Amino acid sequence: QVQLVESGGGLVQAGGSLRLSCAASGGTFSGYSMGWFRQAPGKEREFVAVISWSGRVTSYVDSVKGRFTISRDNAANTVYLQMNSLKPDDTAVYYCALDQSGNVGSSFARRIDSLYWGQGTQVTVSS
Repeated sequence: QVQLVESGGGLVQAGGSLRLSCAASGGTFSGYSMGWFRQAPGKEREFVAVISWSGRVTSYVDSVKGRFTISRDNAANTVYLQMNSLKPDDTAVYYCALDQSGNVGSSFARRIDSLYWGQGTQVTVSS
C-alpha cells in the first residue's frame, strides 16, 4: 500500500537547477531510508543518492557529489533532491525509492529489486 509520488522534473539549461520532491503515503515510515535512482535512455538504472531516517547519513554517486543535495522532511513524509550545476549527462528519468529496512550507502544502492518505487519524473538538461 506504500505509494511514492515524484514531482519537480522538467527542462533546464546546463548550469541550471531543479528541485525534485517525493511524497510517501500508506504508512508511518518510521526508520525508513529514502533516496533516488535515475535511468538515462539506453542505460541501466543507477543509484544517485540516499538519506537515512534521521537525515544524519547521506550518500551520493561520485558524479553528483558537490552538485546534488538530498534532504527529507519526516513530518511531510517527503524527500527532496536539490540539483545544482546540472549537466546534459544528468538527463534521465529520476525515480524515488523507499527502503523499509532503513539501509543506506551501498546497501541501499544494491537493493533495486527490494525497494518501493515512484513512477519517475523526467529531467532534461540541454547543452
